[in-house]
Amino acid sequence: IISFHSLEDRIVKHKFRELSTNCSLLRVLTKKPTVAQAEEIQLNPRARSAKLRFAERRDLSTQH
Repeated sequence: IISFHSLEDRIVKHKFRELSTNCSLLRVLTKKPTVAQAEEIQLNPRARSAKLRFAERRDLSTQH
């Protein structure tokens, strides 16, 4: 999920944490968000505020 504002990012972070601990629907792949590097920001200034968080949906039908 890509977020562009700190409030959005906080919501995503908390929801990822909730879904990965309480009900095991997600597996969070990165602890910290991926952000644009300086070169990308020079080419695309709007990328400065973007944060990318990764999670993988778990297949609960195969778990016993």
